[in-house]
Amino acid sequence: MTELGAFLRARREATAPADVGLRSGPRRRTPGLRRSEVATLAGVSVDYLTRLEQGRDRHPSAQILGALADALRFSAEDRAQLRMLIFREKDSALCPSADRVPDRAITPTVLAVLERLDPAVVLNRLGDVLAHTPGYARVAAPIGLLEAGNLLRFLFTDPAARAAFPDWERMADHHVAQLKGDTHRSDPHVAGLADELAITAGAPFTGRFAAVTQLPARFGTERWEHPAAGPLTLTYETLTFPDSADLRIITYLPADERTADALAGLVERPALRAVT
Repeated sequence: MTELGAFLRARREATAPADVGLRSGPRRRTPGLRRSEVATLAGVSVDYLTRLEQGRDRHPSAQILGALADALRFSAEDRAQLRMLIFREKDSALCPSADRVPDRAITPTVLAVLERLDPAVVLNRLGDVLAHTPGYARVAAPIGLLEAGNLLRFLFTDPAARAAFPDWERMADHHVAQLKGDTHRSDPHVAGLADELAITAGAPFTGRFAAVTQLPARFGTERWEHPAAGPLTLTYETLTFPDSADLRIITYLPADERTADALAGLVERPALRAVT
């Protein structure tokens, strides 16, 4: 038995039927859930789950692991431990080095444009925050987005994101569509991040990644819930550059008077801050 197999079995045996919406019959001898119950919930065969728990299959896909984590109602800590066990047992696209785009210098043109926009942020194709204006920091830092460093990881793995974005479902659709853009579909870094989120986020991400087909909107409106300034309604515009095709600037403007007044108390125009 491998560490991964032992972990999955232990979590199965520690999960009561009631925890996953099942009835507990009087003849139940197995502690926790039966393999057949977990297999049904996860959409895999009992034989495959048996081989996985016994360590006879060492190469499960991220999608299967995500489905098992969903079926067993894993906590965020459980998902993080599951991902670390995968790191130990095999080299794969789940390795952190595979899901990070190599660092690249932001061109003077991009910085010059960013310096004149506030609040605004520069993202790469994975949603990594590469640079931002001071005003964006005052809007985004209090909700935890800058600490996460990646917009998709924040949206799908930090519970604070759903409170911060009242239209979370629509934002999740949009940013997964952005990740799946035509120019990125064969990108190993996108595949690595998708595998990571299949485990750490599960169905809310995998369902969208499998189904979303529409092109992401280049402009629109977002609602934010700021801890100090309260509800903000922001219009956004996405700017791209021919010589930096994998980078995009998202700039924000207030969509109503209340937001304009709130932003006036948050956004100043000191020197540009770049993420290091």
